Amino acid sequence: MATTEPENRGRDVDDDNAQAEDEDTGAPVAPIVQLEEVAVTTGEEDEDPILDLKAKLYRFDKEGNQWKERGGGNVKLLKHKVSGKVRLLMRQSKTLKICANHLVHRSLTVQEHSGNEKSCVWHASDFADGELKDELFCIRFPSVENCKTFMTTMQEVAESQGVGEENKDAADTACILEKLTVGEDKSEVKELEKVTDTEKLTAGENKSEEKELEKVTNTDKKEEHDI
Repeated sequence: MATTEPENRGRDVDDDNAQAEDEDTGAPVAPIVQLEEVAVTTGEEDEDPILDLKAKLYRFDKEGNQWKERGGGNVKLLKHKVSGKVRLLMRQSKTLKICANHLVHRSLTVQEHSGNEKSCVWHASDFADGELKDELFCIRFPSVENCKTFMTTMQEVAESQGVGEENKDAADTACILEKLTVGEDKSEVKELEKVTDTEKLTAGENKSEEKELEKVTNTDKKEEHDI
């Protein structure tokens, strides 16, 4: 009669080996690669978020006369803790690449995009590409409520801001020109004073010459009289 004891004995050994492999011995396992913790700065550490909404951003291409997508992500309004200036910042959700980055000035106006209540448009001098460019943006939100919230907040921030940087620069330039003009006027006055002094000196020299001529003439007359 055939027996199954060897087969059963073999299965028991396999089960014991499987349990031994799965058993946690508690021994420490060192990682293959050691990764050091790196501090990452976003540039937003000194700013407080005023608004943070999910949206998709478009830029108007003047050469192609069409809208081009810049990416989808979260659009933020950030207020600097010290200066109080507010900027708009938007990054792509996956790559974190900057889509828009510009200050919100008093002159900035946001308008609803015609035919779409979920979108709005505005002009700005943007610095997303590392240089200032005059851009026409269009942003689209998942809901009408978010679009209205964005427009209202942007308008309130713009009205709360002081004179725009371009106006400040113009005022500073005007002040410099004014000082320069005053300096030039003073130089002209000094030149006039020099000319006047020269004229006085010349006049004095002329009077001296006249006196010398008078002396010579009187001497000649005296000699003639003596003769």
